[in-house]
Amino acid sequence: MTEFKRIAPETAQQMRAAGAVVVDIRDPHSYANGHISGSTHLDNHSLPDFIAAADLDQPLIVTCYHGHSSQSAAAYLVNQGFSDVYSLDGGFELWHATFPQDVARGGESA
Repeated sequence: MTEFKRIAPETAQQMRAAGAVVVDIRDPHSYANGHISGSTHLDNHSLPDFIAAADLDQPLIVTCYHGHSSQSAAAYLVNQGFSDVYSLDGGFELWHATFPQDVARGGESA
């Protein structure tokens, strides 16, 4: 894959169940108030370590608030060598509305 793809929450849920990594690029306060269960919070400070430790071929789903910022982040991650990157359409807000049972609170990672 040379570009990221946009996916719906239902597709992301299936990919997540199959082992895709979910990263959340929202601010720490928003992440702590609610995020996709099992997701990892990424910011400018944690990004280099995340990239260094990541399996670049494992599917990666990027989420933000509404699905706009995640597209830029997904494009950046493709440029960093990730081969299978997706942006979650509708972001966390649509995920929360679609899968409220799969939302965790607190911490820097679930």
